[in-house]
Amino acid sequence: MAGERILIIEDEVKIARFLELELSHEGYQVELVHDGRKGLEAAMGNAVDLIILDVMLPSLSGMEVLRRLRQSAQTPVIMLTAKNDVTDIVMGLDIGADDYMVKPFAIEELLARIRTALKRSKLLAAAPDVIDLGSLKIDLGQHAVHYGDDLIDLTKKEYDLLKYLAENRNMVLSREKILENVWGYNYFGDTNVVDVYIRYLRIKIDDRYNIKFIHTVRGVGYVLKHE
Repeated sequence: MAGERILIIEDEVKIARFLELELSHEGYQVELVHDGRKGLEAAMGNAVDLIILDVMLPSLSGMEVLRRLRQSAQTPVIMLTAKNDVTDIVMGLDIGADDYMVKPFAIEELLARIRTALKRSKLLAAAPDVIDLGSLKIDLGQHAVHYGDDLIDLTKKEYDLLKYLAENRNMVLSREKILENVWGYNYFGDTNVVDVYIRYLRIKIDDRYNIKFIHTVRGVGYVLKHE
């Protein structure tokens, strides 16, 4: 049995109950909350391994719950949304969601994404505290990136992308490989999203400090070079 603790913050009682039954059957310890504000309190007050968070909630929206949670905790969060709105999805990922699913969804797919998120979280916990790239350092414990004494302001997805590139430094990574390992969901659409976020990182790091960390391998993908 899995045994990990999962908090479900979902105001639709039938969906919440269905998830509770399915996750309990898989061996997870499950807590249900139907209100955004109470959900945030539960997330902050209890030790949980993963949160399933609905976007539309009474008293406090899912986006606001996530924003406040990320000020002090990095618990994996899978967001649920009733509409396939790219703007909402991107906003949630930038705020700090690890994954998202659009209702209605197949429980088998949600279970697979839960397993992936939990595995990623465990690997992160077991990883070294700092990735040292000379002047550029990635503090895994604090989810912070520094260049010299400067703190570089990155979104959650920019941080995840830089971390993945750094963990695989000097290796050429395809856009598809980056999508699979950084976005963590079955991406339906153009892989140009990787190019967009690479550009964000270059503006904040390479261009700002006049260095060349991230290189393009034409027709293949990208590589972060560091000796």
